[in-house]
Amino acid sequence: MSWTVEFTSKAAKQVNTLQKRHRDTLALLVRDMQLNGPVRANWPNYSRLGSDTFHCHLAHKWVACWRVTDNRVKLIEVYYAGSREKAPY
Repeated sequence: MSWTVEFTSKAAKQVNTLQKRHRDTLALLVRDMQLNGPVRANWPNYSRLGSDTFHCHLAHKWVACWRVTDNRVKLIEVYYAGSREKAPY
């Protein structure tokens, strides 16, 4: 069973402000999470922020943050996609 990845409304708006190459990187990350789950240790600058919260740098200045919202139905929520300086961690 694959994972479902959803974006909060705020994160969806943030994605639209990213440059195309960073949106493409985020799309690859989302696809990887759909296939393999939220723990993406194979990505550069990935780390666990809490028990069910994670982040990964899309580029030097850009980051995505996500959390597992329901482990039973395999639901991941991306709650931030934007600059590293404003990241909520």
